[in-house]
Amino acid sequence: MTKEKQEKTRQKTEKAERRKKRKSKYNVLQNTIYMFKFAAERKKSVIILMFIGFLLSLSSNLINLFLAPTILGVVERGESFSTLLSTITGFAFAIIVIQWLSSYVRINSDLGKVYLRVSMIELINLKHMRTSYPNSEDTAFLEKRNRCKWELFDSNGVPEAIWANFSNILLNVSGFIIYLFIISNVDIVLGVLCVVIPVAVFFINRKIYRWSYEHRDEESQYTSQLYWIHESSKNMILAKDIRIFGMTDWLKNLYKKTLNLYNEFIKKGVKHEMLGNVVELVSEFLRNGIVYVYLIVYTVNNGLSASEFLLYLNAVSGFSEWIYNFMNCFLGLQRQSYKVSIIRELLETPEPFLFEEGRSIEPEKNGKYDIDLRNVTFRYPNSDKNVIENLNLHIKAGENLAIVGLNGAGKTTLVKLICGFYDPTEGEVLLNGEDIRKLNRRDYYKFFSAVFQDFSMLEATVAENISQMSPREIDMKRVQKCAEESGIDKKINQFPKGYDTPVGKKVYEDGILLSGGETQKLFLARALYKEAPIIVLDEPTAALDPLAENEVYEKYSEMTDGKTSVYISHRLASTRFCDRIIYLENGRICEEGTHDELIKKGGKYSDLFDVQSYYYKEEIEF
Repeated sequence: MTKEKQEKTRQKTEKAERRKKRKSKYNVLQNTIYMFKFAAERKKSVIILMFIGFLLSLSSNLINLFLAPTILGVVERGESFSTLLSTITGFAFAIIVIQWLSSYVRINSDLGKVYLRVSMIELINLKHMRTSYPNSEDTAFLEKRNRCKWELFDSNGVPEAIWANFSNILLNVSGFIIYLFIISNVDIVLGVLCVVIPVAVFFINRKIYRWSYEHRDEESQYTSQLYWIHESSKNMILAKDIRIFGMTDWLKNLYKKTLNLYNEFIKKGVKHEMLGNVVELVSEFLRNGIVYVYLIVYTVNNGLSASEFLLYLNAVSGFSEWIYNFMNCFLGLQRQSYKVSIIRELLETPEPFLFEEGRSIEPEKNGKYDIDLRNVTFRYPNSDKNVIENLNLHIKAGENLAIVGLNGAGKTTLVKLICGFYDPTEGEVLLNGEDIRKLNRRDYYKFFSAVFQDFSMLEATVAENISQMSPREIDMKRVQKCAEESGIDKKINQFPKGYDTPVGKKVYEDGILLSGGETQKLFLARALYKEAPIIVLDEPTAALDPLAENEVYEKYSEMTDGKTSVYISHRLASTRFCDRIIYLENGRICEEGTHDELIKKGGKYSDLFDVQSYYYKEEIEF
């Protein structure tokens, strides 16, 4: 095979793979069943009101169809004025009643659709909060989540639009059957003419309207970037950096650049829609011209009365509209089905961890739990380098373990493996001898309480931030005890409302902002409140000055109170409080022992301690 043929074969293969990737996982029927099941479980009234609304719309259309021909027939037959008046009054009364009932149904139906949309948003939020931790860092998962937000936070999004389409499809199918019966009294050829052209247009536009779904990943990339810039511009943490480093112009230019690219993408989509509109206009012109000429010729040859001609003319026009509208509704349903597929793909993202399927476990209040890492190797997805390399570590129940090392040594990754946020690429993590991959991972998390580097402050009261519970469930004595142990109690007592003072400015106007050190102390109180048997502290005193840090560690043994604790620190002076220290380098344990043992050894730990001690001494002398 020549190089040219090989290249063509490669391009065809890549094109086929891209087409396969773009193809929707679920078809229209599957998504229709899904939406009906979703509504049946959460708001059955939406389905019931949809059918009532459909019947009212169909009745209204039939009244409009027979209104003029019926009145004209009364006049043609020379019936009395009272008969004419009663006929007009009957039609007018029916129209008023149907319009009133339709308004009532529409208002109540809209409320139900909003409820379904909010329910779907809740499911997406729950999926993001409860999914396996690796999914929360996966770019594809995050892009799907952002795309779902764009689809669902719009009041004209999928839940509202798709139910309107269901109703319209029922209406158009029913109208098609009724009007076909009426037209069949004229000539079946006329019905065929009304069907052929719209069907041809449907298959042309079906291809045109698939463009949006097939390019959803590209659109998601732009919307995700715009969303990130929008959120960054109002982020309180970045507020100082934006001003100090003059980031305003950079963010503005980045937003403008991304918006221009997104606009170009939208223009391509508009061109496809315009092409579809042109096809529809041409088909409508041909359909009306052919059908009207055919009907006029038929009327002249068969001598129809004025009322009959008007009835058949309305029926032919309506029949064409039913077909045309049905095709458009089905195309709309396809577009909405693509969006439902995106939502379902997110909600049904596979979970690498076991949850309810795993063995259920509960930590005992005074239980003793050992953790073993056996031959553990870990590599991040799409990386060819191991962060943790064939590591063996036994953490005894009640032990205070410190993990130290230079940046990039794998300390935080090791802690995430211990906590069960990641599974090893090779090897196993055991809780009292049992592989945690067999356990309900949410139950496993109950064994841990932690303070991580990244703060997750809630826009809630101080007491709620410490307890992570609703006000009715909070044990205030325990909250105060934990605040005292972490050293934040004195600051809290200075707040205007004490423990009921709200934290943050996004929700509460009178909310307070904490310094970095105060935040870390508050998080220490949170970790203590949970009373889990294992405590993980990832740089818990990084924002504290040496004196404040010393104050915390004087209470360290009291705070852990016989619990197992795993502690990461860059300040080696604080590790002397721990029973054992491991020094990591390139994902391996290169030194291990107590503080005094490692200092006597004179290895890398000792060298790093000497360097830090030198700067601490200079600071004290100064």
